[in-house]
Amino acid sequence: MRDYLKERGQRIAAYAKGLTKWLILAVCVGILCGLAGTAFHVLVEHATELRTEHPWLLFLLPIAGLVIVALYKAAHIEGVGTNDVIDCVQDGKPLSIWLLPVMFVSTVLTHLAGGSAGREGAALQMGGDIGWQMGRLLRLNNHDCRTATLCGMSAFFSALFGTPLTAAFFALTVIHVGVVFYSAFFPCFVSAMVAYGISLALGVAPTRFSVAVPELSASMMVRVGLFSILCSLVVILFCAILHQGNHCMAKLFPNRWARVLAGSAAVILFTFLYGEMRYNGAGMSVITAAIEQGTALPWDWILKALLTAVTLGAGFKGGEVVPCFFVGATFGCVAAPLFGIPSGFGAALGLAGLFCGASNCLPATLFLSVELFGSEGLLYFAIVCGVTYVLSGYSGLYSSQTILTSKLESEYLEGQKEQVKRG
Repeated sequence: MRDYLKERGQRIAAYAKGLTKWLILAVCVGILCGLAGTAFHVLVEHATELRTEHPWLLFLLPIAGLVIVALYKAAHIEGVGTNDVIDCVQDGKPLSIWLLPVMFVSTVLTHLAGGSAGREGAALQMGGDIGWQMGRLLRLNNHDCRTATLCGMSAFFSALFGTPLTAAFFALTVIHVGVVFYSAFFPCFVSAMVAYGISLALGVAPTRFSVAVPELSASMMVRVGLFSILCSLVVILFCAILHQGNHCMAKLFPNRWARVLAGSAAVILFTFLYGEMRYNGAGMSVITAAIEQGTALPWDWILKALLTAVTLGAGFKGGEVVPCFFVGATFGCVAAPLFGIPSGFGAALGLAGLFCGASNCLPATLFLSVELFGSEGLLYFAIVCGVTYVLSGYSGLYSSQTILTSKLESEYLEGQKEQVKRG
């Protein structure tokens, strides 16, 4: 009996120690990411407002590009991106402490000068860097530092978008598709909630959309299913455009300085010929109009994809998820009425479908649909997520992401690790 009580006491003590460790880490990471994320959000918003008020800032894009290349070169982190953060979690690859400030400044410059990019790629990189450095500061072992990196990714994402559940599950599922280490959920969710609370307290409004959901019916579910097939094709095309854009820019302009100048010239020329800056920056106003007003141009989605590919391929910084939202929302707004689906609701479905298929994060997308649009249309969103996840195959935004289980069969892929192939 004494041995039993001793064993139980040791087990309880081990659990208490582990819980305390993760709680301290999660709160510290959440506070830092909440503050940094709020500052980042405010500066990106101000940069967008300045560019809107002063369109001539677009002509500073080449200078911004050269500054970005110089910063990355000076910090010795050339070519470092979201895939390196994923590698950090997968293999324990260390992250440079300079990634946070360099990525912060570079993304703000990209938005200020009119590059077509998002901001969550920066969030994942900066948050992951904060988490990794905090883990090292607390002298955690390599595996625990990887979990700390996930906490940072969750917290920064949550601070920017105001979606803590999505942020936690996105970090948990974006690394290895098919296998989730639920032991990391508690620290990831706590850090996401802390960062979310700080961003709210500092005046950052969470991203939310008002959308009318059709009454649940078998007919509408079938139409949503058919529409989802088209979304799957757009996922494949969108990922191919991004990866091929990066590949082609690197092949045509091996020199990073020349590459960023060529990309700047292409973005400026396109914007000048088009006559307005509809596709520069993140494009949240266009996304909102597609969802809440049901208005979008038929070519919005393809032009945004192309301009984003040029911007990121040239070496500017930001992210791919908000452009993915843009492509999904505008495509859905235009294509959904062909199936008898209201355009605004179709835009919401398209946003969720493109995000799910491109990120391969099905649970996170379901939480995203609830946090962005409410729970009323959850069954419809489940259909579009299920179809796009399966039919998009092994396409994806991140080349370092690994898919461990088949999307069609109840089995592990050969070798239990199939890395997503990119063109």
